[in-house]
Parts: sequence; structure tokens; C-alpha cells
Amino acid sequence: MLLAVATLLWMRVAHAATPNDWKIVYDKTSKTLRLTRPAGNVNVQLYASYKWNGRLITTKDYDRGVLTVKSVNDAFGKGSLLQVTYRDGKLPTLVQSFYQYTGKDYLLTDFTLEAASGNVASNYMAPVNLNDMTQVLGKGNNRALFVPFDNDKWIRFQSHPLDFTTLTSYETTAVFDGDTRKGLVVGSVEHDFWKSAVIMNKAENGNGYTLTCYGGAADSTTRDLLPHGAKEGHVIKSPKVMLGVFNDWRTGMDAYGAANATIAPPKAWNKAMPVGWNSWGVLQFKISYEKALEVSDFFHENLQPNHFVNKDGEVVIGLDSGWDRFTEEQLKDFVKHCKENGQMAGIYWTPFTDWGKNPDRNIKEAPEYKFKDVYLYANGQPQDLDGAYAIDPTHPAIEQRMQKVADLFHRCGFQYVKVDFMAHGAINADKWYDPKVKSGIAAYNYGMQLLDKYFGDMYINLSIAPIFPAQYAQSRRIACDAWNKIKDTEYTLNAVSYGWWINKIYRFNDADHVVLQEATEGENRARVTSAVITGLFIAGDDFSKGGSEEGKTRARKFLTNAEVNAAAMGHSFRPVEGTGTRSEDQFVFTDEQGNTYYAAFNYGDKIRSIQLQYERLGLDPKKHYSVRDLWSHTDIDAGKTIDIQPKDVLFLKINK
Repeated sequence: MLLAVATLLWMRVAHAATPNDWKIVYDKTSKTLRLTRPAGNVNVQLYASYKWNGRLITTKDYDRGVLTVKSVNDAFGKGSLLQVTYRDGKLPTLVQSFYQYTGKDYLLTDFTLEAASGNVASNYMAPVNLNDMTQVLGKGNNRALFVPFDNDKWIRFQSHPLDFTTLTSYETTAVFDGDTRKGLVVGSVEHDFWKSAVIMNKAENGNGYTLTCYGGAADSTTRDLLPHGAKEGHVIKSPKVMLGVFNDWRTGMDAYGAANATIAPPKAWNKAMPVGWNSWGVLQFKISYEKALEVSDFFHENLQPNHFVNKDGEVVIGLDSGWDRFTEEQLKDFVKHCKENGQMAGIYWTPFTDWGKNPDRNIKEAPEYKFKDVYLYANGQPQDLDGAYAIDPTHPAIEQRMQKVADLFHRCGFQYVKVDFMAHGAINADKWYDPKVKSGIAAYNYGMQLLDKYFGDMYINLSIAPIFPAQYAQSRRIACDAWNKIKDTEYTLNAVSYGWWINKIYRFNDADHVVLQEATEGENRARVTSAVITGLFIAGDDFSKGGSEEGKTRARKFLTNAEVNAAAMGHSFRPVEGTGTRSEDQFVFTDEQGNTYYAAFNYGDKIRSIQLQYERLGLDPKKHYSVRDLWSHTDIDAGKTIDIQPKDVLFLKINK
């Protein structure tokens, strides 16, 4: 049948319509789909688009379409699947699908292209194009969230006021009112082939913003010199995209994370969240066999008996870059020493990089190949990122490397591995060794599947890495390197401010090593608290016999606070607001017992005074609460103004 202005289908399961049900109508005048929903006063125009044979094609270019609806029952639950099939004699057949599930405030949508004969190819497929994304918000304190593709080069998240001309966020964004918190959340939930992005542009008439969520992003922020590769086949599919409107944008971002985790569940870990130490904080390349044993002993004698352990009573002592100067016997003895001290031994590797940048050098673990055989080339040249050449994850030499390095780690008894500079394996290239691979993310998935094959029985912690795909590691550093000063705390918390929801796709977020020496005590409290509210809690001072006595003294004082450490539950706290110019300074989390934890940071040089706003914390202002300062172990009067000293933190536990 022809799509007409009266053509109408409800997206619903077989029950009475509710305010959460979406209604989809074809608007003949604008040749778009109009999506409405009573809950949230949603009324937006949507169409799909793609690039084909050098042209941008949209569903507006088709002259006819057919709607069908049926039930669906999958990992998301029971719901309805509405499909709009667009046909045109000169274009590939396009089928756009909309998935709605009972109890969800969002839709999922994707589309396929089918060639009339032979194959169709595209390197740009956009399931969501909105004519005005701001329609659902009104005229409040409206913001748009920038999410980076990875955590390299000290890149930052950002909450932008809607005063820009154009903004591109990677994989996802939230557009929200900072006062009411109502917001639209959109983003890709599949990451096997596409690098996705959301681009927002000021409308030509100056009123509102258009929004497009597409697969095919490739630019300097995705670390690419080349365009995204094309998906090719008789039938090809876009990334699946979530589109939802929420009363609280933070709830929407949590839902976005959970939707990704439904499709690709986080990697299992049957033990407690790791806490411990990593050698890259202060020691770095000064690490030695003797110093590593001394650090293990310091933890065993000073910190483990005083509350710095995980719930299994264990810590991780991790060797970072520089461990390759140890002999295999020394590595084995280090692991044995750690086990005797009640510790898990950790180690480090960078599987997708050549730091030597010597093309004619033989690969140690695959000597029949030279490094020039495995580079990811762009326009015939090796690609240099962060001072290392990027390596093709699909080349057989890389599997040989993985197998031999994993054999060494297993022979020695390591149970934890930090893998770094992973984004090198995700960049686009002229070609890959495996001819079936056509995109950087497809190559990255190939390499990460090998990593899981050979290292999957170990705890895997990603360092410099894309946010997605996430299912190959238990944790990922949420930002780039951070050390001891308040600026390091603020930088780490920038990522927690707008990326706490990443905790939904990894078991834990990693705040990076916490260094204490050469900082004020207030900065120490702030840095430790930043780790507690991020998730993974890793110390970084030099605790060997020749290390700084200041660092050891500070560790005994600031790493052994039982009340603070008890709040390190592996859950990232979420921001109270979302309108910070650089980072948020208030964070909140409520545990399963109903206890609410609240952290307020002072990044500045002057005293900051605050008054607890229970309603903004999700608490009932009519109820009475007891409030405990976790750092000072004192109960405080929450009705009074509270001062936070410069470069310090207030960390409270609020009980009914």
C-alpha cells in the first residue's frame, strides 16, 4: 500500500495503550516519520539516510513504502517490531525496523539495504535523522553531551550549552535541560563493524538543532587518516540505535549503557573488584625485580592489615612497562612472592603497537615476519599514533605474538593483565591482512577475540582504548593518565561526570593510579575519593625501600581509612547536575541498602561553602537523615552550611 498521511500504527505489545507507547505516522508533506508519545510530550520527525555510489540518499527519496507490525521477544524482553519497507526502482530496497519493549522509555531502530541484484555497499548509514532534537526540551538550560571515541591524548568529555553551530559526539549523546533534567538520549548499541557518531547542527532557520546518528565516523577524534570502510553484501545493515526521551537524562544514559550490555554482556569476573598497585605511577621504568618484591612486602605489612584489600582480602601488585628487563625466573618468583603475601600478580602488554618503529626488524614471537609486514598503512605509510606504529590485528603474526606472550604470562602465574594503547588496533587502513575485514572496528573486534582466546582466563584491564566494544575486558581506564594534583582529580572526574554509565558495559571503571607524594593532604583526600567513586582503586607511589618516605606515610594515612574504603564498591557515582563548564563537582550513589553517598569537590583555591539539597540528591527533603563525614569519622549537622577547604573534598554517607 502507499504510505499516506493517515497511515498510522501504534508501537505496542498486545495490551491497552499506555502513555509510554510510541506512535509512528508517515507525514506525506515532509516525507518523514512522525514519532509521538504522550509520556514526555514527544513529537519528532525522523528519517533514515545512507551514502550510495557517491550520493546521500534518504527515505524521502523513495516514492512508496509498506508498514508491517509483529510481536518480538528477545534479550530486551517482549515487545513490538514495526517495519517500514521503502521501494524504488532505482534504489536499493530499504527496510527500517523499530523495536519497542514493555517498560522501556526508548525505541531501538536500524535499517537494511538490499540490492536488486548483486551487492550494495555503503560506508555511511544513519538510522536516525531528527529535524529538531530540541522539541522535547522546551526553552530551559539546554545542554548537549560530547562523548569522545576513546581516552587517548587527555581528551575530555564536555557538557555544551546549545550555543554551538555544530557538534559531533561519538557513539552517543544526551541532549537535556540542566534544570529539569529531562532529556533525549540517542546512540549506537552495536559495535561490530561501525564507528558511530551523533552530529548536531544548528537548523538553517536558526531555530533548534538537527541531529543525525550514523555509522561511518572517521576523523582525527577516532584517530583515523582514512575514511570508514564500506559494508558490502547483497543485504547490509546499519548499526542499531537507541532513541529515548527520559525524565532524567542520567537515567537515560544508564539505560543506554544497559542496552549495550544486553547485546554484548560485560566480561564475567567471579571475584571481588581488584584494588592494589601499578608501577607506572612513580617508579615507571625504574621498576626492578628487587623493588617489585619490596612493594609487595610494603602492602602486606602496612596496608592489607589496615583495610586496603578487596572483599576477597586480596590486592593486585601490577608490573607495568619495564617488566621485560626481568628474567622469566624473576617473574615467576615475583608471582610466588605475591601469592605468599595474599596478592594477585599483574603484568602489562601492548598487543597492537610497534614502539621500535623499525620496519625491517624481525618480530620476536613470529620471526618469519618483519614489522613492516604487519603495519596498518594509510596511503602506503605506517600510521604513527602516540609514538608507536599501529599493527594489523588480523595478521597471523599477531596471533602468534599473543599465543607466546600469553604462554609466558601463564607459565609465570599472572592472573591480571593491563593491556594498553588498544586504539592503535581500531584505526582504518588501506587494507587488512584478512580480506573480509573492511573497517577499523571490525579489525579491532578480530584482535580482541584473539585476546580473549589467549588471555581470557585472566583479569583484563584496558588502558588507552575505545569505549566500545566493551565485552572483551572486565575494566577500562575511564580517562588518560592521572597522578597526584587536584588537576589530575578534576581530569579523572571529568570522565566520571559524563561517562559514569560506562560502568554498565564494563564490570568496573578504572580511575588510574593514585599517587600521593608531593601533593597537599587535601589533594590526597580528593584523589583517593575520586578513585573510590570511579570504581577500580589502584595506588601508584614508590613503596620500595628506596621510595619516598612521604609517599609511604601518606599511604598509611590515606589508603587505610576503613569508612572511605568501604565506599569503594566498584560502582561509579553519577553527577548530581550535568552543567559544569569542565567537570562536575558533586557526585552521588545509593547502595542496595538505601545508603546514599555524596562527594563534593573543591577544585579551586578558595573555601567553598555548600548546603545539602536533598531533592537534587534523590532524597525526600521531608525526611530526617543522619549524615556522616567519612574522612573525619564525625557526624555533621546537614542543616548547616558546610565548608570545603581549597583543593579538597567532602565525602558523606547519608542514612535514613
